[in-house]
Amino acid sequence: MNFGWLQINIQYIEITDTTNNLMLTKLLKYSSSSLVVAVKRSVTTNQSNFHLSNQMKLLNDNKQFKKTLELFDKHTKNNTKTYSSYIITQALKACTHLKDLERGKTIHHHLISSRTKDDLYITTLLIHLYMQCNDIASAELLFDTTTKKNVTIYGAMMKGYIKNKQASKAIDLVNQIDKPDEIIINLLFNACAQLGTLEALNLVNKVSNEIPKSFHSNSILLNALLDALMKCGDIKHAESLFDK
Repeated sequence: MNFGWLQINIQYIEITDTTNNLMLTKLLKYSSSSLVVAVKRSVTTNQSNFHLSNQMKLLNDNKQFKKTLELFDKHTKNNTKTYSSYIITQALKACTHLKDLERGKTIHHHLISSRTKDDLYITTLLIHLYMQCNDIASAELLFDTTTKKNVTIYGAMMKGYIKNKQASKAIDLVNQIDKPDEIIINLLFNACAQLGTLEALNLVNKVSNEIPKSFHSNSILLNALLDALMKCGDIKHAESLFDK
């Protein structure tokens, strides 16, 4: 019998296996080198972000807000997707101090619009920026479209409403909070003080009687309560608390 065809097939299989092994080896080497490059890029990016964020924070701490944004602009020309939340935080803080609404909106809509869904801290900073710049509509839109709200976001909205002389809206928000903390109660008293009405006074008395006793040791909260009582016309109650 002629086994020549079998020898040819065996040789073909051996050649094919050798070729496949070589290809697999090359593929593994390529994958390994690609992984190394990716890791190096990631490390380099993280180091660059850390250095940039520290520079921006230092400028903000020294109230050099314009220089903070100049530094931010210089680096965003090349890449914007890799910037950490901390860098964005420093940029937004600078915008808020300068009341640079347009710059803040640019950062919001062109650089980080997708992040606001998951980063409540950045969302809070944006609300604070809009409120400080008297852009209540933008703050409300961002607040309303935020599905997962925490106490800090409510606090930013309340503070913004009070700053913009809309205390009634600040009070309305309290009803949406399950467990208001001392900061929220403090803002509530501030809102009532701004209104100075009988209705506001009744709310102050109601809340002050219901809050946990541990809150009474908070001097800032006590001052806010005294201020609300005085501005709402209940001087005797304020004096009695002051004398305790």
